[in-house]
Amino acid sequence: MGRFVLRPRPGSFAAIVGGSGITPVLSIAGTLLAREPQARFCLIRSDRTAASTMFLDEVADLKDRYPARFHLVTALSREEQSAGLPSGRLDRERLTGLLPALLPVTEMDGWFLCGPLGLVQGADRALRELGVDRTRIHQEIFHVEDGPAPAPRIDAPTDSTLTATLHGRSGSWPVQGAESLLETVLRSRSDAPYACKGGVCGTCRAHLVSGEVRMDRNFALEPEETEAGFVLACQSHPLTPEVELDFDR
Repeated sequence: MGRFVLRPRPGSFAAIVGGSGITPVLSIAGTLLAREPQARFCLIRSDRTAASTMFLDEVADLKDRYPARFHLVTALSREEQSAGLPSGRLDRERLTGLLPALLPVTEMDGWFLCGPLGLVQGADRALRELGVDRTRIHQEIFHVEDGPAPAPRIDAPTDSTLTATLHGRSGSWPVQGAESLLETVLRSRSDAPYACKGGVCGTCRAHLVSGEVRMDRNFALEPEETEAGFVLACQSHPLTPEVELDFDR
């Protein structure tokens, strides 16, 4: 969706990544350091073992190319290192103690968190506890463990109709059973936007024009977006007989 980005500018930035979460952050760091000579970047990465670590050569190249402006900290959760951090996961408690020893946490111009849900949530909580403003924390989740679906609300209607506007065209369809509003639209409109269907990517974001819905999960929308009436269609179920969504807003 183009929200997990850093446009090159002077300043100090840091990232906490896990596993394949290195993928977008490597591009962010490389572009920043190449285009902005007054920028610094600290990469804190967590992997299971050295053998499972992605992009070793590319990260080493950044260290060689920008030795004064690129700082790398590596943690392995299932293997001891000859140097560096002791093995173990980078959870909230560990990060709360570790980060102030590495960086002036609250003075960083931006934090980028990417990886599985547990790592991203733990890092976010650690940074908040350390006093980092939420607007300086940027997140992208690569994986969410499937959990039990929330129990349906007793007062939810058994028959609901969804009206949706997409690419300037509107239509109305009955919501069948326990399907999500995205699934309702997809039965008639194959061009409805979606990617993960897990509440992570935010591709299916839509504005709730009228009615009430329940979202099972939300790992993509910021609080100000939900307060403004946006929902994730892939996670939304009707709580009123009539619901209207606008995908174009």
